[in-house]
Amino acid sequence: MNPKPVGLKFLFIVNPGSGNGETDYKVAIQQFFSELQHDFEVYELPKDCSNQQIKARIDEAKPDRVIAVGGDGTLKLVAQSLLNTELPIGIIPAGSANGMAKELGISTEVNEALETAVNGTPKRIHAIVVNDELCIHLSDIGFNAYIIKKFDDLPQRGMKGYARAAWHALWNHHKMEVTLKIDGEEIRSEASMVVIANATMYGTGVKINPEGSLEDDVFEVILVKNYNILEILKIRFTNLPFNPNSIETFKTDKLVIKSKHRAHFQVDGEYQGKVNTISAHIITDAIQVIV
Repeated sequence: MNPKPVGLKFLFIVNPGSGNGETDYKVAIQQFFSELQHDFEVYELPKDCSNQQIKARIDEAKPDRVIAVGGDGTLKLVAQSLLNTELPIGIIPAGSANGMAKELGISTEVNEALETAVNGTPKRIHAIVVNDELCIHLSDIGFNAYIIKKFDDLPQRGMKGYARAAWHALWNHHKMEVTLKIDGEEIRSEASMVVIANATMYGTGVKINPEGSLEDDVFEVILVKNYNILEILKIRFTNLPFNPNSIETFKTDKLVIKSKHRAHFQVDGEYQGKVNTISAHIITDAIQVIV
């Protein structure tokens, strides 16, 4: 059993736009640390914060652990600043999508997440670089990226807004003609989407990549071939097994995707626009996360 850490310095990097407004994370952190023998600082991310600003704040604070308070986008910002370093990253899930927190079994209850961040154990995981963007969770091209674009454009948030975006995508998204270059081979196929999977599940908890591991030397590529509405809905909203005639999975450490026409593209839930080409490669032992 690992002994509890004593006398550590924690830097909390808080996205002030995260959460539903019901929790004051600065107050929750102060109350949690009120009787602990640890030091802490809270840094609220300014608008359009750059990696250079975050790195400068980390260098100034000299913490033993850096804790990201927000969703997957906030965690990604912190991870970019701490790539290939020894500083562990904790997670207080406070976003609309907390995919990596679910992946790692971190509670959405604030005090339980703080307990993990303070007393948990650092674990090294890999990450993927996708078109020069760090991907710690899931990236994809096609159907799901189109849903994210439509969802971002809607004034209505939550599951109702997501359902509206998904319904629109079902009737308006078209299949792609893609070529995947994996381990010297070319796979040509029609596809409704191609997923580049670092993690195993979407933020909804649905396992798109049940074979995945954050600690091995490969990532998974999930080719969704047939544009079957029931299969797409199954992928996104249930845990039913895939139809092998519709979905194929590959393992690799690097990948190139070429699409005949420009296709919608997202990384870790953030829409990136339309692209013809995607290049991806793994970074092993990229970051340390506290679990």
